Amino acid sequence: MRNIFLFIRRYFTFLTFLVLQVVSLWFLFTYNRFHRAKGLGVANEVTGWFNSKYNMAEDFLTMKEENRRVHKMNDSLMNLLSANFLKTDTTTLLVTDSVPFDTLGHYRQYLYRTAQVVYNTVNAEKNYFQINKGSKDGVADYMAVLGSDGSLAGTVLNVSQNFSVVMSLLHIQNKVSALMKRTGNAGNVFWDGKNPHLLTLTGIPKSDSISKGDTVITGNYSESIPPGKMVGTVAEISKDEATGFYVLRIKPAANFQTLQQVFVVENLRYKEQHALLEQTKKEIDNPKQTNR
Repeated sequence: MRNIFLFIRRYFTFLTFLVLQVVSLWFLFTYNRFHRAKGLGVANEVTGWFNSKYNMAEDFLTMKEENRRVHKMNDSLMNLLSANFLKTDTTTLLVTDSVPFDTLGHYRQYLYRTAQVVYNTVNAEKNYFQINKGSKDGVADYMAVLGSDGSLAGTVLNVSQNFSVVMSLLHIQNKVSALMKRTGNAGNVFWDGKNPHLLTLTGIPKSDSISKGDTVITGNYSESIPPGKMVGTVAEISKDEATGFYVLRIKPAANFQTLQQVFVVENLRYKEQHALLEQTKKEIDNPKQTNR
């Protein structure tokens, strides 16, 4: 208490000045309309600035949870896309209980599940990332994985009960069927293991009209990857003089350095398609064992 009185005594003049200054300003803004308006304007500017900074900090702290909510909403919307359904042939009778239909009689072929990336690499020749969904969530080998924007990110390679390992597009052994969106010509996209910001697309004929910025999407020749999904855009164009094809450098649409929220895509007819293909190959490779 003694120190407080000593402090007041020492700075009495200055403290008196502050009190009188506050009182004079109060009289000025209370009884003068012009100064009151100006004062309120300044006060609004100051409080607005502090409120905006506070909101920015609050948004940053709640961004993770907000991203999860948005991703779940995107998941439900992705599952409603018409591209996930195929129209059945109404001239024949199809009996099935396991494949859901929409109200127009289209059966669902692709089902989307949300997942979060918990581990990721981009600097090796063989890059993988791990997601927090596994076999108990319905995830299985060879399912496609898309980024939160719907662009292709990789393919599920191995699954445990609670987690899955995904082979990234930035993997030298990963090759994906793709096509030019504008012209429809198909080729293969792969990574050469050098620049993580560029993929390579081959198989596009030189007769095709290619320009920088053209869109590359997933093709129709994969059992597990849905067609029409964004792969990237053409960044560099060169020609292989030994063949009649382009060698295109593609800027991937997925940002592998910041990959966080993803979709795991299941082809509900994958097993049927794969089994039929393997059976056909077996019959062709072993014609003597085939019953005619």
